[in-house]
Amino acid sequence: MAFDVNGVPREVTLDNRTTLLDTLREHLDLTGAKKGCDHGQCGSCTVLLDGRRVKSCLIFAVTLDGRSVVTVEGLAGPDELSPLQAAFIAQDAFQCGYCTPGQLCSARGMLDEIDRGWPSAVTEDLAAPPELTDAEIRERMAGNLCRCAAYPHIVAAVRATAAAR
Repeated sequence: MAFDVNGVPREVTLDNRTTLLDTLREHLDLTGAKKGCDHGQCGSCTVLLDGRRVKSCLIFAVTLDGRSVVTVEGLAGPDELSPLQAAFIAQDAFQCGYCTPGQLCSARGMLDEIDRGWPSAVTEDLAAPPELTDAEIRERMAGNLCRCAAYPHIVAAVRATAAAR
């Protein structure tokens, strides 16, 4: 099968039971996405698939032919961090760092959802563009767990990134 990973065409031959997470880590040497729970509950394996957030441990790689995947390694350019990554550092939005790649990919996808005007479960006015409140950020990032409890800093980093756009 052939698909793009971080803008680079890749071709792999895999067992049809291989997940996207295992493909990235074991076959493409992209170890940013982490294997946490392997059940889609923790979010440490979050990547962007065709621009949308997915838990890569739940996606079979054989379904990706012709699609586009962005991992944490693809969020920035070769010489500098993305604004979101820089905000995570500035806001001290990580402790141990294990969940950080999934948090970053999820935050990138969440900001794109806001830009597209997609409401969440806490959006008050469904007819108006969603307002990026702390409640919106927390709701949209709820699928990504942080055992170190850096949540207030993660919210601050997302808010700072959105404000700078």
